[in-house]
Amino acid sequence: MTEIKYPKSFSHIGITVPEIHKAVKFYQEIMGWYVIMKPSTVKKENDTAIGQMCIDVFGENWEEFDIAHMSTSEGIGIELFSFPHGKKETPEFNPFNTGLFHFCVQDPDIENLTKRIVEAGGKQRMPIREYYPNEKPYKMVYVEDPFGIVFEIYTHSYELTYSSGAYQK
Repeated sequence: MTEIKYPKSFSHIGITVPEIHKAVKFYQEIMGWYVIMKPSTVKKENDTAIGQMCIDVFGENWEEFDIAHMSTSEGIGIELFSFPHGKKETPEFNPFNTGLFHFCVQDPDIENLTKRIVEAGGKQRMPIREYYPNEKPYKMVYVEDPFGIVFEIYTHSYELTYSSGAYQK
């Protein structure tokens, strides 16, 4: 079998939130993401392909959950889950452990987006920083949504930010 070497595209990210309707509202109003599928309830059952897939993923120890699908401007999917029996407190931020650390969004108006996140009940975790002070306008900041999910904001694309050697002197 021939190995095909090419970069895979990013399809979506799944995020568990405490309240599906509040999360959809936040991500739609603050992040501008499109609602692809409004919140709905999935019940455990074996009669449909979706039901069987959910049992395969989540096992047998659940009865139902809420789900919604959203999309960024470039078509990256955001799959929101809310489980009635799951923990509802803010997850512990520990980037030193193996696992998903954060995701990143891009907005040239980083100051305004950060302000809107805070006004909506989120947090700014650090000052907005420049990668190349007085040289290039590339900025970044870490924030939290109102549910304690940590993410990053860039002003410019990933390629532009790092192709110039952000960590080199």
